[in-house]
Amino acid sequence: MSNDTPPYQDFSARFVIDTLPVHGRVVRLGDSLNAILAAHSYPDEIAHLVSEACALAVLVGSALKFEGRLIMQAQGEGCVRYVVADYDTRGGLRAFCRYDETELKDLIAANASEFTSLGARALIGKGTFIMTLDPDGQMDRYQGVTPIEGDSLSLCAEHYFAQSEQIPTQIKLAVSREDSGDGPVWRAGGAMIQAIAGDLSRGETREAFDHIRALFATLGEDELTDFSLETERLLYRLFHEDGVRLSTFKDVYQQCRCSQERVESLVQSFSPEEQNDMIEPDGKVHITCEYCSKTYFISL
Repeated sequence: MSNDTPPYQDFSARFVIDTLPVHGRVVRLGDSLNAILAAHSYPDEIAHLVSEACALAVLVGSALKFEGRLIMQAQGEGCVRYVVADYDTRGGLRAFCRYDETELKDLIAANASEFTSLGARALIGKGTFIMTLDPDGQMDRYQGVTPIEGDSLSLCAEHYFAQSEQIPTQIKLAVSREDSGDGPVWRAGGAMIQAIAGDLSRGETREAFDHIRALFATLGEDELTDFSLETERLLYRLFHEDGVRLSTFKDVYQQCRCSQERVESLVQSFSPEEQNDMIEPDGKVHITCEYCSKTYFISL
């Protein structure tokens, strides 16, 4: 059975290896990603980083065992001050990046002779990688913080899982850009494998994970962003000798949670003096959402 007959996109799905204690996730983003990027005029280097962050947030967030949100943030001392991707377990996704345009241009110029693109470490610099789990209801919010390690967001996430969760994890992220008559079209894909913890019945699971990791290493970035390659076919290429089962697909869509009510509540949280300082010449307060770039006008 095929759940993603081309051009199906914008989904997450879980898969399991039949004969070994390893499971994983696969994500592909198309329309949802382009809707997020369309709200900003990002240079390609920043759009690429935001795309990776979106794929990573969905990979990890779709694996949560509760309803709520996962917020992935990387912040540092580089030209990118921070990049944030916010995933709701019901499928909503939003993201944005704050960066210094002059510093980015200088970095691009300094690396003009390099054959590789600027990765997360080059853009963000020394800093921290943060995963925030925000469950619905009365459960407490949890935040894990690790130093930025490695040149990519995928390596940052692997380090996070090794340090904070102690779960053997391997992640691959891929981003592609194509030109169209209406502007660039971006695609992002991601895949993650994790070991299932050993117990009395399973025994030690490290050897099984190492075996699957060796197969996972052969996964090409172009395969993740080639949406004409069905996900079942992709996983079969990798793991057919061990058996692989793909679960039901879950849609992902661009969704910002900003609203007039939320923005008005935010403005009311400031003192009267601070509110007066916010007033524009038209007599209203203007608030622009960093995620979707929508501007709200508040009358005091």
